[in-house]
Amino acid sequence: MNIEEIELKIKNDLGVMIYFSGENCGVCHALRPKIKELFSIDFPLIEQVFLDANENIEIASSFSVFSVPTMILFLDGKEFLREGRNMSILQMSNKISRIYDIMTS
Repeated sequence: MNIEEIELKIKNDLGVMIYFSGENCGVCHALRPKIKELFSIDFPLIEQVFLDANENIEIASSFSVFSVPTMILFLDGKEFLREGRNMSILQMSNKISRIYDIMTS
């Protein structure tokens, strides 16, 4: 996936979640399945994109991602939420739930 494809998704989809990780990042690997499960179950209309920041340096830098893990959520074409390092899945869910419910009702 390239930057143009991601920008097109952000522009055209209801929501896009981009998760930047690193190959040697233990926290990244531990959080990824939890984030994937959260979005698959609670927010199924949000497109999920998982990228290795080291393999996608241009994309990561264009979104100002300089540390991993970083999750960025775009809703209706705009950045809504950015979480990094010590993410709480429960807090993330709480922040997204209300706006997601409004947008999908």
